[in-house]
Amino acid sequence: MRGADAVAQWFASDGPLAAEVDGYLPRPGQIKMAQAVESAIENLEHLLVEAGTGTGKTFAYLLPVLMAGKKTIVSTGTRNLQDQLFHRDLPTVTAAFGQPVDLALLKGRSNYLCLYRLEQAGMQGDFRHTGTALRTIRDWSAVTRTGDKAELVEVSESAPIWPAVTSTPDNCLGQECPLFNDCFVVKARRKAQAADVVIVNHHLLLADMRLKEDGFGDLLPGAEVLVLDEAHQFPETAGRFFGVQISGRQITGLMRDTVAEAFAASIDRESIEQQVERVKSAAAQVRHNLGYQPGRINLQELPAAAVSALADLTTCLHDLEQCLQHFDGHTSGLDNCRRRAREMAATLAKVCNDEDDNGVAWVETTRTGFQLQRAPLDVSRQLHAIIYRQPATWVFTSATLAVGDNFAHFAARVGLEEPPQLKVESTFNYKDNSLLYIPKNIPNPGDDKHTESVVHESLQLLDKLTGGAFLLFTSYRALHIARNIMNATEHGRTLLVQGDQPRDELLRIFRADGAAILLGTSSFWEGVDVRGAALELVVIDKLPFASPGDPLLQARLEVLRKQGGNPFVDYQLPHAVLSLKQGVGRLIRDVDDVGICMICDPRLFTKGYGRRFLESLPPLPIERTHEKVLEFIHSRMTNREATS
Repeated sequence: MRGADAVAQWFASDGPLAAEVDGYLPRPGQIKMAQAVESAIENLEHLLVEAGTGTGKTFAYLLPVLMAGKKTIVSTGTRNLQDQLFHRDLPTVTAAFGQPVDLALLKGRSNYLCLYRLEQAGMQGDFRHTGTALRTIRDWSAVTRTGDKAELVEVSESAPIWPAVTSTPDNCLGQECPLFNDCFVVKARRKAQAADVVIVNHHLLLADMRLKEDGFGDLLPGAEVLVLDEAHQFPETAGRFFGVQISGRQITGLMRDTVAEAFAASIDRESIEQQVERVKSAAAQVRHNLGYQPGRINLQELPAAAVSALADLTTCLHDLEQCLQHFDGHTSGLDNCRRRAREMAATLAKVCNDEDDNGVAWVETTRTGFQLQRAPLDVSRQLHAIIYRQPATWVFTSATLAVGDNFAHFAARVGLEEPPQLKVESTFNYKDNSLLYIPKNIPNPGDDKHTESVVHESLQLLDKLTGGAFLLFTSYRALHIARNIMNATEHGRTLLVQGDQPRDELLRIFRADGAAILLGTSSFWEGVDVRGAALELVVIDKLPFASPGDPLLQARLEVLRKQGGNPFVDYQLPHAVLSLKQGVGRLIRDVDDVGICMICDPRLFTKGYGRRFLESLPPLPIERTHEKVLEFIHSRMTNREATS
């Protein structure tokens, strides 16, 4: 039996899901979403679904997918959600479904151990600082069936050894690899091609679409249904994918691989090592001339010294390619390094070519490196062509797709033509369990004392709370100011700061501590899930309008002006609304969570557009005074602690 009634039966209190999930309770929003997904698949339509936190959207799309029995790709924005879907959610749903389903998990190649590069790392013998990790990986390589580095919890996924023992599209030798038949990536792809349901990520999905466009073959099966979870990330991922980029990390990787391949080939390495040192020196000079302040710089605004250093780096890469030409055919590894040097030089030239008016080019600097990028301003045409190229159902879902009740901004960015839309509100009790505090006494964001006031107000609240807090900032500058203030203040709590350690490690410490303060910027505004009393306060310093100095934003806004649009209304405002929804969404992550979200921006009430933000947020009760917040803490949060 198919249709809305059949879907409802699966989600009933005495249905198959209830038999598999402890404490299961039917959720009307979940059933409504599942029925919409079933209808879209049945009618070969596309669908947009905003599903509030607590909807249970993964079950709401997975069960209709299994019911349909069609080849399906589920694409996510993060590896964490990929693993959750494959190892937790899909087994539960397939058990309820009661019929065998061939499932596969496919990640990017850098997530899989490369046996060839592991062999090289052992031969090279220069991993004295990571020797224990290398031995652990070697022991694991003998027993793992998948080669997925997420299996090996003893070695952190951010450990410096991993780039040396995993491959990238640049350094993979493909069928020329002597260990090709044992390759974990090849095995994972073959399994994915034969599976009924494949879990991938957005970048891998786009890579497959590019292969199909170019006629080179498929990584993934020809899908009849595609579900994009965390779909709000898809347009930005596509923008990066359809552009070109080169990073300091890529250059460092090529230099490391070139030396390793020369060592393994047992050749006279002197000339190669000299050229490698020249490239490394040129890359270091680029890094120095770009400066160390994190941010984006339009390529046309680079200082002359940085432009000159980039030209020198391009020349050095050309020279390395010419040097390696003398060893053509000696080994597949050296031939691969020569190709990469040639392609990197060409990419640098393409990024720096200011005659290309199809996009915008910029340099992004971080504390540890740099990346040059050229990206198209609008990918909606490319995405439209992909989505409508062949008959298939596309389902886009996220907790943040709509501005108010309007999906037009997202639909336009991915090239969709007025698809069916559904907005499912969160099932959480925001009215009783949460509060949105917008202080009256906070100065405007442009005031020099704004960040100081944010930190002061946060500490006042934390003095009355026992749980932890996220302080989310829209800029690194504000984050560092906050850090300095926190370090000079006696608050008695563990202080964690983005960038000091990998994100997953910071979150592990935060959860274990139970009362820590975490300072973060953009990467902590979404995809972070802390449940329970460990997170009782989320502070957002100001409305997250993108930096007006961002070169990509500037170029997009200029195109909108030329087209007669309103850059603020058509792009800046909806983009900021969706970002704020993500930040506020960090607070209530479970049915029993209780907490306060404080947004320190008076413009929510002093500007006409403030109403657009407030209308798009979950229904948190709004308070303006410190006294009212203290009443909430005493009446709701203290009571919870007393009864827990």
